[in-house]
Amino acid sequence: MDSSLLHDWPEPVVSVQSIAESGATLIPNKYVKLAADRPTAPGSSAGRELSIPIIDLGKLAGGVVDCRAVIRAISDACRDWGFFQVVNHGVDMELVKAVLEVWREFFKLPMEEKKKLANSPRTYEGYGSRLGVEKDSSLDWGDYFFLHLLPHCIKNFDKWPTVPGACREITEEYGRQMVNLCETVMKVLSMSLGFNVGFLKEKFGGEEIEACMRVNYYPKCPQPELTLGLSAHSDPGGLTVLLADDRVPGLQVRKGNAWVTVNPIPGALIINVGDQIQVLSNATYKSVEHRAVVNEAEERLSIAFFYNPKSDLPLEPVKELITQERPQLYRAMTFNEYRLYIRKKGPSGKTQVESLKAM
Repeated sequence: MDSSLLHDWPEPVVSVQSIAESGATLIPNKYVKLAADRPTAPGSSAGRELSIPIIDLGKLAGGVVDCRAVIRAISDACRDWGFFQVVNHGVDMELVKAVLEVWREFFKLPMEEKKKLANSPRTYEGYGSRLGVEKDSSLDWGDYFFLHLLPHCIKNFDKWPTVPGACREITEEYGRQMVNLCETVMKVLSMSLGFNVGFLKEKFGGEEIEACMRVNYYPKCPQPELTLGLSAHSDPGGLTVLLADDRVPGLQVRKGNAWVTVNPIPGALIINVGDQIQVLSNATYKSVEHRAVVNEAEERLSIAFFYNPKSDLPLEPVKELITQERPQLYRAMTFNEYRLYIRKKGPSGKTQVESLKAM
């Protein structure tokens, strides 16, 4: 499907925040999930906490032994979990506090102010409340703000908030530090796969990589057992760095047949590999389904940063990872073509990457 066809939403967009603040005691039917997809379905977490690997990136600056240990730990995490938390990651913690605060202030603005920055399915940039353009589809209990950061030529400052006043400056600096962190992780992943440090970044387009950010706002929900803040999906891009709300857990990761809740460590960042890393590594590393649950007593805000390949660059498994025992699993596709799937259907498990399998 051509992105030029994604002009507008199929139905009027209603912000979830406005529903939550109306005093409604029941959620509208369009937010009610099928029984098998609800947080209370069999196999869900029921309060269990998942201890995904915790990795100290500060050890990369140590000796050879420490560096090898970090590479091995990240490799094991990407093989076994697809998710890990990093500490001593080099991102300024005062900046982390500032970016959370400035976006909390944005979501407290009057609704008419936020709606001036409403987005469309063409680029998603701006303030929104749904993913996917299929009419009458199930909706998620969450609002968001989506921003392009790289390349600079597609960044639309007309869609960036001017209030709070420091929002642009803080967000851009946060984006720069996220790019640096992702480039460090890409070097580690390259080495863990047996390549030189710049291998994966070069496969992503070198200095022409793309980056974007989604600020997620999950209002209080009167019936959290019936809905989700964000439906199950794997991320379509390369790497995702999540700045989670460590006061209110909400991220759930699929582990086997169960959904379990991740408990964010204060000061840590959560990293997961996306579908493009799965494709390039010929499924040596796999993207993992995850979702967000909501809360009756507390609102929640998180910030997801996405490090993606150059959008018009065809990606397929690297030839060095294709063997007779492990043939090529995926056909080539550009990221621009690939992400149209989620822009049309919204979050839909791992059906997207599965559809890319070579015949």
